[in-house]
Amino acid sequence: MTTPTSTRALTWQRRARALRTGWRSFRAQRGAVAGLAVLLTIVALAVLAPVLTDESQLGVINTMSNPALAPPSGEFWLGTDENGRSVLLLTWWGARVSLLVGLAATLLSVFIGTFVGIVSAHFGGWLSAVLLRFTDFFLVLPSLVLAIALSTVLSRGVGTIVLAIGLTAWPTTARLVRAQTLTVQARPYIERSTALGAGHGHLIAKHILPGVLPLVFANTTLAVASAVIAESTLSFLGLGDPTQISWGSMLKFAMDSGAVTNGAWWYLLPPGLGIVCVVLSFTLCGRGLETVLNPRLRGR
Repeated sequence: MTTPTSTRALTWQRRARALRTGWRSFRAQRGAVAGLAVLLTIVALAVLAPVLTDESQLGVINTMSNPALAPPSGEFWLGTDENGRSVLLLTWWGARVSLLVGLAATLLSVFIGTFVGIVSAHFGGWLSAVLLRFTDFFLVLPSLVLAIALSTVLSRGVGTIVLAIGLTAWPTTARLVRAQTLTVQARPYIERSTALGAGHGHLIAKHILPGVLPLVFANTTLAVASAVIAESTLSFLGLGDPTQISWGSMLKFAMDSGAVTNGAWWYLLPPGLGIVCVVLSFTLCGRGLETVLNPRLRGR
């Protein structure tokens, strides 16, 4: 007779075995591994920026003696901006805000989408109909336009950008989670649990949510890429936090300062490449996770 302790031990062993198998499948995909390596490098540099760099050099007053829009040199590897600040330093610190907003907005949108998708699929009836119409309303309206409207109405800041993106990007996740929840609920063990008297909370927490989380996790990596692009777009339009440096705000300042007409390519290229690298890395990781979680995609 098995004890609860032995049952938990077997469960942990199965989960550890599944993780090892998933990691081997993920590691077999060179694109996903390369994306993960680039992403970890960028995140590590962003986290270590206060330790490895001097934040005071981001201030305009401390760089007044530096040349404006100077090309790359031995002193300034990526040149300077219109205020004499190092473009390399700006790009380094800009990664912190872009990644922070992208991750925070994605977590908010995924939480809302997961909640709406599970509730609408599990309970059904009039509640499902209302939530689906609400989701369709947000799907029809352009999310970027809604984000711009929210950013305009609310006070400008990083928190506003996170809310604007998170509150407008959840419908796609809700649709995916709802479809997956309906698939999980059709399995025999759900019927057995219901026949044994399991309540809604037990079914959702013990059966539905674990069956939905792999899809949510894979979708999250893809959603972060969209959130980073949305943050860069809003910042480029002048709706970001004016006191914070991000890749989108760097592109805006470069345009406002005439870097394009002056041929200061070193001011435009680093933040643009940063956005491309982060988006591509998250996309590669997301595709790799999809292949791991969906065996039908393997070998394609």
